[in-house]
Amino acid sequence: MAPYESDRTAGAEGLPDEADDVRAGRRKAARYVVPVAVVGVAAATIGLVPALADSGDPSLPKITAEQLIEKIAKSDVQQLSGTVKVSTDLGLPSLGGLESGMLSGATEGSGGSSADPQSKLMELASGTHTVRVAADGPDKAKVSVLENAAEYSIIHNGNDVWAYDSKSNEVYHSTAPAAEKGEEKAPKDVPTTPKELADEALKSVDDTTSVTVDGTAQVAGRDAYKLLIKPKQSGSTVGAITVAVDAKTGVPLKFTLVPTSGGAAVVDAGFTQVAFAKPAASTFDFTPPKGAKVTEDKDGKESKESKESKESKAPESAPSHGDLGKGLDGLKTIGKGWSTIAEFDTGGQGMPSGSSSEGGDVSGFLNSLGDHVKGKFGSGTVFSTRLVNALITDDGKVYAGAVTKDALVKAANAAH
Repeated sequence: MAPYESDRTAGAEGLPDEADDVRAGRRKAARYVVPVAVVGVAAATIGLVPALADSGDPSLPKITAEQLIEKIAKSDVQQLSGTVKVSTDLGLPSLGGLESGMLSGATEGSGGSSADPQSKLMELASGTHTVRVAADGPDKAKVSVLENAAEYSIIHNGNDVWAYDSKSNEVYHSTAPAAEKGEEKAPKDVPTTPKELADEALKSVDDTTSVTVDGTAQVAGRDAYKLLIKPKQSGSTVGAITVAVDAKTGVPLKFTLVPTSGGAAVVDAGFTQVAFAKPAASTFDFTPPKGAKVTEDKDGKESKESKESKESKAPESAPSHGDLGKGLDGLKTIGKGWSTIAEFDTGGQGMPSGSSSEGGDVSGFLNSLGDHVKGKFGSGTVFSTRLVNALITDDGKVYAGAVTKDALVKAANAAH
């Protein structure tokens, strides 16, 4: 029997009186991180559609989608440990390992560290990875990415955040103020857990999405409800998102995002083992190994006044040819919900032309990775993955989003 979905769509007014508590609850739960690279893409606006859980295995009490979302929001798990399996398949073109070398080379060349999370976790944007996680309140968390004969770990303990890459024997250290009550503290720019992915998808409500309870499942030996989130709009590359929610604690145990094109999931992140018990205090202890290269995060040590002073003196100008994608002050959005498209101007920095042999080689290489398109806007190149697509016009305009190529071209035409 298919899950029941009523004809009534409840918006924000359909939330219970304790909505403030629900929103506050979304900022709670597990403070740990796993390598998934599409957090922002999964953040879609949600319309709450009451639905009843279908019979399944295991057998659980019936629950509406709205009640299940409340259960996620009110989840207040502070302590846990477990193993997460993460698979990411964005359908990026293979460059024979060149992309990894470029990333590591850029980091080392800039005087950085191979243990810096902002660069290290970029290597985890594809493939399948095994991650061990642990958390004990808002100020103690650890995530370890297991590799072949190596391990990469991020440890957050009080005011200290350590990252260690055993392969290179390098350490990266930064400081973070202790979290206030009800506030999460985790390394910035680090992809999230199934819980945080689910929170991104449930941040706001409107009528662009169908949300139903699609039966039950068992994840890591625990009974769970399956929350099914699907766009109502056309033009999105997101087919559906399924969140397996622990029936007892309300913690999302698994997050799966499948594209409209079908095939394997773009993101499949779920626990294979999980325990909601206090980890040993020693789990969060870290001392740099003897002989390890330690890099201190200088930005993290700057005072607030110093940073504000630097920002106030920053020149206000359009991005130069070397600042492609860095100056997004003119960022605009087109549409809403799942079909939202980001539009910005790079200041005339379009695709390299073929006016010289060098430029021709670069242009030819980049065009081999994308599709040349034409329209009222002129011409440009669409770079595609299984989820996010981007159109770069020859005059430097960029249109990007989790939408189809046709949707990008239509948006570019409408803007001219």
